[in-house]
Amino acid sequence: MTAQHTPQTMKPATAAKKLGVHLPATPAEFQEGVVSRTELNALQTDPPAWLRELRKNGPHPRPVVASKLGVSISGLARGGVTDALTTEQIDALKEENPEWLQKERATQAEARKEATRIKEKNAARD
Repeated sequence: MTAQHTPQTMKPATAAKKLGVHLPATPAEFQEGVVSRTELNALQTDPPAWLRELRKNGPHPRPVVASKLGVSISGLARGGVTDALTTEQIDALKEENPEWLQKERATQAEARKEATRIKEKNAARD
């Protein structure tokens, strides 16, 4: 007796998150279906034109925006950025370099420094 193998699937929102794209910007057929693990791997390995375009120009989801700006997602919210942004909008923000962005980048740098210090301290203890 062999067990029936059902492919592992995920909701489009989960797949979009794993691909680092903003779900509402994806094609309708992607948003309306389910994505199998095999399909997700294929999208990551050989991205179609729409996925390459989204990754390049956006709109990007907040975790990607935060990463590109060098701040936390909370920092984005504190700065009033609640929507997905395009690469052009992100570049404009970097160019403008508002006070909130400078402050959040400094906060993020401090947090990284502290995390590194704790990690090194714990490694020295082991």
